[in-house]
Amino acid sequence: MNPYESMPARAFWRAAVAEPGMAGISDLWRPAFAIGQDDPVITAGSCFAANLGRALLDRGWNWWDAEPAPPGLTGPERRARGYGAFSFRTGNIYTAAVARQWLAWALGRAEPPTEAWAGEGRFFDPFRPSIEPAGFASAEEMLESRLTTLAAIRRAVTGASVLIFTVGLTESWRDAASGDTYPVCPGTVRGEFDPDRHVFHEFTFAEVYEDLVAIVDLCRAANPGLRVVLTVSPVPLTATATGGHVLTATVHAKSVLRAAVGQVAAERDDVDYFPSYEIVAGFPARAAFFEPNLRTVTPDGVDFVVRHFVGALAGRPAARPRRTGTQIGGDPCDDAVLDYYSPR
Repeated sequence: MNPYESMPARAFWRAAVAEPGMAGISDLWRPAFAIGQDDPVITAGSCFAANLGRALLDRGWNWWDAEPAPPGLTGPERRARGYGAFSFRTGNIYTAAVARQWLAWALGRAEPPTEAWAGEGRFFDPFRPSIEPAGFASAEEMLESRLTTLAAIRRAVTGASVLIFTVGLTESWRDAASGDTYPVCPGTVRGEFDPDRHVFHEFTFAEVYEDLVAIVDLCRAANPGLRVVLTVSPVPLTATATGGHVLTATVHAKSVLRAAVGQVAAERDDVDYFPSYEIVAGFPARAAFFEPNLRTVTPDGVDFVVRHFVGALAGRPAARPRRTGTQIGGDPCDDAVLDYYSPR
């Protein structure tokens, strides 16, 4: 006898992956804790995470939009102004460090910055550069809007049952004076780049791990009943500032993130890992869930991820992915603007 003789089929590549093919792979995720269909679920993270909340809501799950749009806005206006993508209007959160910042500000562990970016007579939030595309009339109005978002974060974290947080990048840009981490490089989406002030930083495994642990601890201190599901975005980098090739930079970043979230989930009973990254970007899928740009996840891919998620919670296998042929309208990623700088 040896240990492999008693292992189930899911432990063997041929039986679990090669023979069923990507569409037939099942039992990928065994939830570490129960999540009821009525449990309030909140979502935050990278652009891929923007798909998850609405997809869960469409399937009858209790996704909580803690900062809903004011009445009178059309659907396109709500989306353009950053409503409805996540449970609060932070915009894309690509790194664990930025998520930690938002929680610290919202929960009174750190003082929010007062920096504002001005341009063409309007004011923009450096930490939510895509929110309010037309900008704010004053820096005071911008800061007041941010306070509304911080209140929504507090309300969501203290009232939710589950937080699903999707981390996407290890590359970041920081303010050299304050140490604050920006969601995107200043001078791309908004603002002006200052080489003396804005410094590049690539987070290590240890730093990502530390930030993730802090995120969980901040959430649990505010709400001892809150559980956290971590995921890794399958969306590749639009561009890298490391000086290396974007392909190797992408593999490095996703490897660091996957290892860090896996480590935290292995150590904590209140944290689980859901394999959205493996489902979409794993080579058994053969890039079938990406648009021709090999970056944007197709609606079928999002649907397949959510089917695995709700199927596992309900104790049933994921159905085969649908082939709708539909396209995602527009790229919700802030960092997609970096493609503008790609040589033509």
